[in-house]
Amino acid sequence: MKVMIVDDSSSMRMIVKRTLKQAGYDMEFTEAEDGQIAYDTITANDPELVLCDWNMPNMNGIEFLRKIRAEGNTVKFGFVTTESTGPMRAEAKDAGAQFLVAKPFTAESFEAALRPVIGAP
Repeated sequence: MKVMIVDDSSSMRMIVKRTLKQAGYDMEFTEAEDGQIAYDTITANDPELVLCDWNMPNMNGIEFLRKIRAEGNTVKFGFVTTESTGPMRAEAKDAGAQFLVAKPFTAESFEAALRPVIGAP
């Protein structure tokens, strides 16, 4: 499965990849440092899943999600973020996200969020 990880922290992108591997998922990763870079490269990368931070410079995660959804892109999309309040979760769902994983996360929390979206590892 092709996965795009969008986060302005290179160490967080590495932690997400490591945690997904620990959860048992076999994935091919592309990375973007913010929503604008992700938006500019999503068509070329053609991911099956996007894992995105909320707070980033240039274009934040919710702006990125709304922009790709407005263009008809239906890629599976989830947030990996510290923003996990009820209103933010509702905003993410309304914009078209399938799930939200709150930081700090575990392999188990990723697996629980991903199982309904992409299945078991």
